[in-house]
Formats: sequence, structure tokens, C-alpha cells
Amino acid sequence: MRYNEKELRALSRQPAEMAAELGMRGPKKGSVAKRRLVKLVVNFLFYFRTDEAEPLGALLLERCRVSQEEPSAFSISFLEDPERKYHFECCSQEQCQAWVEALRRASYEYMRKSLIFYRNEIQKMTGKDPLEQFGISEEARFQLTGTPVDGWSCIGSRLDALD
Repeated sequence: MRYNEKELRALSRQPAEMAAELGMRGPKKGSVAKRRLVKLVVNFLFYFRTDEAEPLGALLLERCRVSQEEPSAFSISFLEDPERKYHFECCSQEQCQAWVEALRRASYEYMRKSLIFYRNEIQKMTGKDPLEQFGISEEARFQLTGTPVDGWSCIGSRLDALD
């Protein structure tokens, strides 16, 4: 997937669903946790030096797994490279749980599965397709797949280093 660096920088300046200073350790062996401003915008997790406005990098929260490692720490790993894992340290267990939940809901695939699930529920209750009024009821991407909404993983890939 290709990314336009200028558009990503602009996206990083948008209002965040969540933002906080967290300890962050990259996937390299022997790396140490550094204090970073971490900002969730749509399905990108941007990270910044605490005293800079430009992001150091971003993770695209698609085809990834978010796991709570300890009461106040979580990690993000990617399906195509599970050994490449980013670790984050929060100030409290509550903060950690809030981040894990938000990150799991951030992927396009999670939103798509949620739409399909609720569409099916509305059809069961009303007998009508709620997407029909928008002219998209026959689109394959909104068809039922039989897959339940999975809150335990996000699906997609990653983007590193915006420099």
C-alpha cells in the first residue's frame, strides 16, 4: 500500500480519538522504552517526540493484533510479521484497557464487520435492508460473511517512519 507523506502529516494534525504520553519500545532487540506522545487518528497510530509537532512515525492498524501484556502495558504486532512487535506502557490499568479497546475498534475491517452485524440485526427486526435506501445493498463488501465481529484483533498492515 502506498502512502502520501504530506497527507499523512496532515492527518497526524487532525483531532485524535485518543492521545497520551506513553512509554514506547520499538521492535528492535534491545530497544528501550522512550516517552512518546501517541495519537490515534482514524486507523493510524502516530507517535511523536514529546516536544515536537511532526510525527516520528505511524502504525496503520490493519492486519494487526493488539494484546494486553501486563496490567498497564500492551503491544501491537502485525499478522505478516508477528515478531515485529511494538510495546506501550501506560500510567494505569484503566488507561491501558481504554487504549486496547480503542485500538481494536480502529481498523476498517472491524468497522465493516460491525456494519454487517448491525445490518443483519436490523434486517431480522424490521424485515428491511437498512442500506437499501442508500443504493448500496447489493455491494459485495457489505454482504454477510458469517464472520462474527472480532474485538480481539485489528486487520491490515503497518507504516513505519515518516522521515
